[in-house]
Amino acid sequence: MDVSRTTRANFERQIRGLQRDVLRMGALVEHSCLLARKAMFERDLDAARQIAIQDKQIDQFYRQIEQDCVKLMALQSPVTQDLRLLSALMQLVRDLERIGDYAKDLGEVAVKLFPYPTHPCMGQIQIMSDRARAMLAMSLAALSNLDAESGLDVKHRDDAVDSDYEEVYDLLAHQTNVQGVIEPYVLMVLAIRYLERMADHATNIGKRVAYVVTGKR
Repeated sequence: MDVSRTTRANFERQIRGLQRDVLRMGALVEHSCLLARKAMFERDLDAARQIAIQDKQIDQFYRQIEQDCVKLMALQSPVTQDLRLLSALMQLVRDLERIGDYAKDLGEVAVKLFPYPTHPCMGQIQIMSDRARAMLAMSLAALSNLDAESGLDVKHRDDAVDSDYEEVYDLLAHQTNVQGVIEPYVLMVLAIRYLERMADHATNIGKRVAYVVTGKR
C-alpha cells in the first residue's frame, strides 16, 4: 500500500468535506437573508425571531470550519494550492458569518420598525436588499463551481448597491417634513448600512473564490 497516496486521498476527502460544510453554512446564511427580507418588507415578526435561532447554527458552523482548517494545515502537509484553498475558506466563512450577523441586525430593525407606518423609501430599500441577496447567491454558486470568472462578476453588482445606498441615504437625510419621532429614519439608515456591508462581504467571497482558482489577488 502506498502510504503517501492514501494520506493524500484522505486529505482530499477532508477538503471536500470542508467545502460541503462551507456551502451548508452558506445555505443557512442565504436563508437568514430571506427571513430578514420577510421581516423587513412583509412585516413578519416570526421571521425575525427565526433569524436569531438560526444565527447560532451559523456561528457553530463558523467555529467548526475554522478549527478544521487550522487542523488540516497543522497535521497535514498541504501543497501551495491546498494552503491557498484553506486560507481562503477561513476568510470566506468569516464573510459569511458577518452577513449572517447583518441579517440578524435587519431582523432587529424590522421589529423596531413594526409599530410605524411603512415609509415610501422602503420600496427602494427592498430593491437594495434583493440586489445584495442576489450577490450572495452568485458568490456561493461561484464557490460551489470554483468558477473564478463568476466570482469576480459579483463585484460589478456591488456598484448598484452602493448607488442605492447613496440615493436612499440622501433621501432620508434631507427629509424636511419629519413629524414626531425620528426613530424610523434612524432605523432605515441602519438598514441600508447593513445591506451595503452585506454586499461588500458577498463581493469578498467572490474575490476569494477567484483567488483559490487563479492564485491572483
